[in-house]
Amino acid sequence: MKNTIRIIILALILLPAFSLGAIDIGILLDQSGTYDFTEELLFNGTLIPWFSIPAGTSDIFLSAGLTAKYETEEMHVIPELLRNELTLRTAENGDLHIGRMPYSDPLGYVASGLFDGIRYVRELDNSTIAGIGMWYTGFLYKKNANITMTEDELDIYNEPVDYADFINTYFAPPRWVIAADWEHPGLRESIRLRLAFVTQFDLTFNRAFLHSQYFIAKMVIPANSIVFELGGAVELIENSRRFQMSFAGDLGIAWMLPTKINDKLSFSARFSSGTVNNTFVAFNPVTTEAQGDILNTKLSGITILRLDYTARLHQTFSFSVQSSYFIQNDLASFGGPPVGKDGYFLGNEFYGLMVWSPISDLQIKIGGGAFLPSLGNAVKDPGALWKAELSAVLALF
Repeated sequence: MKNTIRIIILALILLPAFSLGAIDIGILLDQSGTYDFTEELLFNGTLIPWFSIPAGTSDIFLSAGLTAKYETEEMHVIPELLRNELTLRTAENGDLHIGRMPYSDPLGYVASGLFDGIRYVRELDNSTIAGIGMWYTGFLYKKNANITMTEDELDIYNEPVDYADFINTYFAPPRWVIAADWEHPGLRESIRLRLAFVTQFDLTFNRAFLHSQYFIAKMVIPANSIVFELGGAVELIENSRRFQMSFAGDLGIAWMLPTKINDKLSFSARFSSGTVNNTFVAFNPVTTEAQGDILNTKLSGITILRLDYTARLHQTFSFSVQSSYFIQNDLASFGGPPVGKDGYFLGNEFYGLMVWSPISDLQIKIGGGAFLPSLGNAVKDPGALWKAELSAVLALF
């Protein structure tokens, strides 16, 4: 059954065009280097050719990537199909998307990334937008799909790709993901409201299953130069043992400062439940998004308090600095590093980023910072985690 599902979805991804018009072609070169507290140099270089093809009342977008990755003193070459999407416009102000497409839930950390399947989006009355989609994850490259809902899936994610066993070491865990969205861009003239229901079904039949559903809401409220954001998600979990539930929440405030430059000061608080008992457990999103630039942690059983300052000093140059404090909501859900079991306060991360784009076809980023467990009480012998990185994206044509 699993192989049949993969064949059906692969056919949708590679759906041919029938009536082609003008073709836009481009190639991107995305490369980055990182040196961190492990004293290991990491390098990624990805060549991305893309094609955009108008075909009557439809559009076709095709792209792929070939990544050369140097880590642990070894070079790996990884091919990947990226966005490959057919968009069909319907007479009812709707769009039908088929293939490999981007999707993100209202909060951006429950289910976000590329997914294989089909989605219909339609504009309703009063400028509201509704959409429904169904996708399969088993054809995605596991490192970019970032699906690590179980310990087995985390082990699969960390295992290197072996071309002698390509099927079992390249692909992401197989799951069905279904999402229904509704968005109102101007409720009571100013409030932007997004609602979503996301459900996923575990299709790995040789181990204990894990299904989950998410009820998600987010509001954005502008008030002159200040923007307030409020969001949350409730998760219902079914596994082979019992029914469980969890939740997560967001609060954000952004202030456009009254200065001569274009700058912004923002504060955000993000909370995800930890394990309380057999019923109330740690929040477990479908896709894993790193909650820090250095502390690469999943949003599960932690609270993050973040203060960020961003400024655009010139049309071609901007920078940001941020401070993020991490707190455990229980002493079991956080996996580290550093693994902290002595207290709830993990420590503070400081990170800065400069972005320079001298021409429209080139963007260069320089970033770096440190995570300091010494500013918490979770680790008895804390040592700083640090990272410096340089990346460049070049549009070749």
